[in-house]
Amino acid sequence: MTKKGDPPELLVVDGREIEISNPSKVLFPEPGYTKLDLVRYYLAVADGALWGAGGRPNMLVRYPNGIGGEFFYQKRAPASRPPWIEVVSLRFPSGRSADEVVPRDAAALAWLANLACLELHPHPVRADDLEHPDELRVDLDPVPV
Repeated sequence: MTKKGDPPELLVVDGREIEISNPSKVLFPEPGYTKLDLVRYYLAVADGALWGAGGRPNMLVRYPNGIGGEFFYQKRAPASRPPWIEVVSLRFPSGRSADEVVPRDAAALAWLANLACLELHPHPVRADDLEHPDELRVDLDPVPV
């Protein structure tokens, strides 16, 4: 839920201005955490998040209506993005391609949090060397108990 007339909040991160739209929008209803809380969390854990996802193309998982709402996977970087958001073009075996976001700093993470991106799915390759995977990643999805 967003407060009526919720003005955007302007943050400066790594010297970059990031406008947080609907900062009081609740993304996690049970504890009441808002989009601005998510941005602040991403900034607090930026070193670890960038260690795992930084410098790599990432598929985004976005929850625009919060954790209990519909979500979607987004391979392609949004066309409407600041010029400092890095993207790299990946080609898939199908012959299709996608420009994916490559976060390199805390400002990029804050921008992703503003998109209600609650999950990053980094590829096992670095943006600078797409042809040579340098990690083995195993994606374990929990199942209902």
